[in-house]
Amino acid sequence: MLRGVSIQAIMTKLVGVKLVHTIIWICFNLILFYLAYAVIVDKIDRLLWFCIGTIVLEGMVLLYYKGTCPLTLIARKYSTSTKPNFDIYLPAWLARYNKLIYTTFFVIIVAALIYRMTIASITSPI
Repeated sequence: MLRGVSIQAIMTKLVGVKLVHTIIWICFNLILFYLAYAVIVDKIDRLLWFCIGTIVLEGMVLLYYKGTCPLTLIARKYSTSTKPNFDIYLPAWLARYNKLIYTTFFVIIVAALIYRMTIASITSPI
């Protein structure tokens, strides 16, 4: 914890980190659901590729930080909690399995995209 800083100031900073983390998490959910929608309705466009790039970039950041979100590292400065959701406004079970759930969802979407693009290339006239 920080020396010489009031508990209220620390809690305010932790709440700020949790809010930012939750907003970013919501944005990534919107990205993933757009990807699923785009693949289902066969809307392969620039936005789809931008979204895939965003998810890949997030993955690279997580790899760089050894699987930990940088916002979690910032929140660690303001809390000693060991709860999986100490740094984000999510239920503990979702915070614990978040990467597994969303990575699986992303892999399924990309597999469906590859299938969709393969079928399109086979069935389209030359």
